[in-house]
Amino acid sequence: MYKIGVVGPIQSVERIIALAREIEQDMEFIPYVYEMATETKDLVETHNQAVDFWLFSGYIPYKLASQTNVSKDKLTHIIFSEAAIYRGFLEQSYQQKKFIENVSIDIIPSPSQMASESLAEIQHNVHHMYLKEFDVAIDPQELFDFHYSLWQAGKIDFAITCYPSVDEELKKRGVPSYWVSPTKTEIYHTVQLFTEKIKTSYYKETQIGAVMLEIKDFDSLKERMKQGYRIQYLELRTKENLLQLCEQIDGSLIEEGNGKYTIFSTRGAIEGQIRFLQEKMYQLSIEMETKVTAGIGFAQTVFNAELHAHRGLRQTKENEAIDIVMIQDDGTIIESVGNVEELSYSYRAEDPYILEKLKKGNISIKTYMKIHALVQKMHWKHFTTKDLATQLQMSERNAQRIVADLCNVDLARICGEELQHTRGRPIKMYQLV
Repeated sequence: MYKIGVVGPIQSVERIIALAREIEQDMEFIPYVYEMATETKDLVETHNQAVDFWLFSGYIPYKLASQTNVSKDKLTHIIFSEAAIYRGFLEQSYQQKKFIENVSIDIIPSPSQMASESLAEIQHNVHHMYLKEFDVAIDPQELFDFHYSLWQAGKIDFAITCYPSVDEELKKRGVPSYWVSPTKTEIYHTVQLFTEKIKTSYYKETQIGAVMLEIKDFDSLKERMKQGYRIQYLELRTKENLLQLCEQIDGSLIEEGNGKYTIFSTRGAIEGQIRFLQEKMYQLSIEMETKVTAGIGFAQTVFNAELHAHRGLRQTKENEAIDIVMIQDDGTIIESVGNVEELSYSYRAEDPYILEKLKKGNISIKTYMKIHALVQKMHWKHFTTKDLATQLQMSERNAQRIVADLCNVDLARICGEELQHTRGRPIKMYQLV
């Protein structure tokens, strides 16, 4: 049974857990209540070993938890929609028997633009809207002062706040206020998606994984060894290193012969020990005085996992600069796994428009998806063929040919030129279309 820590003010935590237990009875929901949102970091760091995942009542505690060392894959939060803000207006208009004309609102900027769009709409329908955007580290007293000073000056009829403590204090002072809390629908939707994600991650971790390792130029290595026993000793040390890796990932080792080995385990175990795998590969390359490469494959069956691993190993031969290539069950390829240069892309494309263009230009799907992934990863607004050649470890001539083919089928275009410091023609800059 998975344990999920629910973090937030007591009002929110109680509502979330009550509804979550109705939706999912095979998981344990544990309350972690705070008085101040700044307590979130300490709660998460102290109790992280006691839970498998964290669910936060809103974006503020989620953002604070994201600043800890806890993996973001373990964190999620209730996503507010514009309905939470409109509900406050509706309730207050009913209580005051009039439409709210002047309002103050505090809000934390979040990746979702829903709240911002809703506020823009509200601003068109009220006389005055006073807005305060704040960071998660703000002192709630500052938010209280913002609303209360406007109330005392007679500039607002109503205040909307993200902090329950600010809402309580405003009400004590006689200020009509509303705390933006998640609706039942929002809680239900988030919990449902989150529990489905947890179940998916479980099946994902228990997928079959295959690690196929190869000692490069093994035949040449044997020829260089003048004493026959020396290569056998090296093979024994190789198996010792690989058995240590097997022990770490609870896997089984199969010797394929001629410097090739395959290890079978689960996806979760292999992904958790990528750094250890890199260390063992480096150790073997030093002892063997040659390069060691690996292909990693994940799938639902042993056959497909081994097939993906073999395909990954073949890619390391195509590009000498890459040591490890991982291919996941959904077709995602990850090159230079565990390194700064790590690049993730798919060898599948589903857009018929792009497929038709690639076919017409005689460009492989894999090449296009790889370039597309690189442009996104590097946040390039534009790039040169030299940029591509450097990052993808290919010749500049090959990069020029590929980009020219992309331009010919309108999947890329020239967007400018860059003057060289030395004499010569300006360098063309490109964008993907």
